[in-house]
Amino acid sequence: MAADAHGALFRPIVPHQHSRVTYAELFFDLVFVFAVTQISHNLLGHFTPLGALQVTMLFLAVWWVWVYTSWITNWLNPEKTPVRLLLFALTLGGLVLSTSIPKAFDDRGLWFALAYAAMQVGKTVFLWVATPPSRPLARMNAIRITSWLALSAVFWIAGGFAKGETRLVLWGIALVIEYLSPAVRFWIPRYGASSVADWVIEGGHMAERCAGFIIIALGESIIVTGATFAELTWTIENVAAFVSAFVGTLAMWWIYFNKGAEAGSEEISKSSEPGRLARLAYTYLHMPIVAGIIVTAVADELVLKHPGGHSDLRTVLSATGGPLLFLIGTILFKHSFRGFLQLSHGVGIIVLCGIAWFAHDLSPLWLSLLTTAIMVVVAVWESISLRSDTPE
Repeated sequence: MAADAHGALFRPIVPHQHSRVTYAELFFDLVFVFAVTQISHNLLGHFTPLGALQVTMLFLAVWWVWVYTSWITNWLNPEKTPVRLLLFALTLGGLVLSTSIPKAFDDRGLWFALAYAAMQVGKTVFLWVATPPSRPLARMNAIRITSWLALSAVFWIAGGFAKGETRLVLWGIALVIEYLSPAVRFWIPRYGASSVADWVIEGGHMAERCAGFIIIALGESIIVTGATFAELTWTIENVAAFVSAFVGTLAMWWIYFNKGAEAGSEEISKSSEPGRLARLAYTYLHMPIVAGIIVTAVADELVLKHPGGHSDLRTVLSATGGPLLFLIGTILFKHSFRGFLQLSHGVGIIVLCGIAWFAHDLSPLWLSLLTTAIMVVVAVWESISLRSDTPE
């Protein structure tokens, strides 16, 4: 999409040149540091089956509004003033969204729904208007996306007015609509579905944007660990839990960034169908990766506050479930461009499932140390195996 008189707001695409992430995009991302923090704290305070379901829905909404914005700014150029102003408006909307998270299923549900619907529909309408008739495929794609998001917005806002289980159901329908839409290529009556070839993207930019969100999630984990540890009396157990939490976060960084992130960026940059890979690897498969980091941050806080005694159910679920989600996400993400499943990740997944069976008999500290050790082994194993340029 070259920037010309017929598409002045679009990013210029220069062959063999990577479109950098702009400062306006990074400014927009700041709100989602807060959003991720709100989600983890919400899970910590509502660790029940219903609470976990509600937090999952909120996470899916936050991820979806962020990743859709990344798609929009992959097409449009944030260095252009109208696009930059759009990002600033979305930042304000994201702030309202984030501050509504703790009471989204109470008295701030309508605020959450209005902020979410306004962000999703507003930016796609902007894309529609910014796409000139001389780009019929891109314009039709914008119309399709707007149609699906407008439909889901009806359920979001209706859920904001509803109460209790009705809100849960209506928002669930809205999420199904939005998550289904890319899979069916935004099919609409009369005009049919879009072609994946219509989703012209700059692959390196998309990879960098998603890697940035991983950094946001990891940074939130560090913030939670540091803030919790600062308020505690520093005992040997607490210090050990603090070190375990930090090393576990470092292992997650290593597993994702040491080999996977750069390889994924290279693969999508040279792919003949970058839109298809972006939809699978960066839109869908990054969700369990981010969710795993958030759940692990919850476990780290629980272990720091209560390192001794037997592990209760929420400690077991978060301490093993967080790394498990992360490894499932990374093994599928890497499989999408490598074509084989990492043995190190698969073994890590199996061992974590095994630990969950007897984790109740372990203290939270020992459970944390054990799960951290598994993540370190996975990171080292993958690094050594790929250094020899042979699949594990």
